[in-house]
Amino acid sequence: MSASSHLSQLRQKHEALSRKIEDEQARPGSDDLQITAMKRQKLRLKEEITKLTASQ
Repeated sequence: MSASSHLSQLRQKHEALSRKIEDEQARPGSDDLQITAMKRQKLRLKEEITKLTASQ
């Protein structure tokens, strides 16, 4: 897999996770622990995107 396609996949995952977080937060009775876990995963993706972008 090329670096640019990997970066593109990471960005897609980041955006999908962002939408999922927003949907979960808008839902009544949402699970705060699940939202926190998703936010951590989103942050890890963002850090990896930043790392890959800086190395190009």
